[in-house]
Amino acid sequence: MGNTIGLTASLRAYLQYHSVPETAELKALRAETRAKTEIPEMQICPEQGAFMRVMVRALGVRRYLEVGVFTGYSALAVALALPDDGRIVACDVNVEWTTMARRYWEKAGVANKIDLRLGPATETLQALIDDGETGTFDLMFIDADKESYATYYEQGLQLVRQGGMIMVDNVLWGGNVVDNSDRRKSTTAIRAINDRIAADDRVWVSMIPIGDGVTLAVKK
Repeated sequence: MGNTIGLTASLRAYLQYHSVPETAELKALRAETRAKTEIPEMQICPEQGAFMRVMVRALGVRRYLEVGVFTGYSALAVALALPDDGRIVACDVNVEWTTMARRYWEKAGVANKIDLRLGPATETLQALIDDGETGTFDLMFIDADKESYATYYEQGLQLVRQGGMIMVDNVLWGGNVVDNSDRRKSTTAIRAINDRIAADDRVWVSMIPIGDGVTLAVKK
């Protein structure tokens, strides 16, 4: 057919059924996020969580770095796929949302794998660099304030090993990246990071239409 197929509700359900299934904890966390937060769309979709779990296994990930935890779905999905000695450094600033995240990490038995660091992510990432952790992470996921994406990406390129991957979320931004009338700061920032990564000869890059769009950048 030559083009990426659009997903109807029934086709999306079919896709999810034929992917790594959500655990009970992932399903419950998604439901509580939908019920108790005003912005449940900030949570990644189930098929994206399944994709990340498969990527963790395929890449042999042991050290994972996350910028933007929200209620903890993506960190939980990754933690479930990590080996017993796998570790996550998760960065966020919101105590309320991450309290929900911690509760589900405990329920799923993976809290011991996750080092949650509350504070501005740029400072947390710089502290990791200063502590000599350059080139020690296998996978990074960026899903936080869009205006800081460029900074997170540059810090991530230092922290991820050669052959490691940075995943950047929301790169299609609900389709607004191609709406030239949308001049919001967040939209402009997404366009800028998309252009920057596409032209970056330090990485191999593919933008895929899963969820709200995810860019995969593999460090050369």
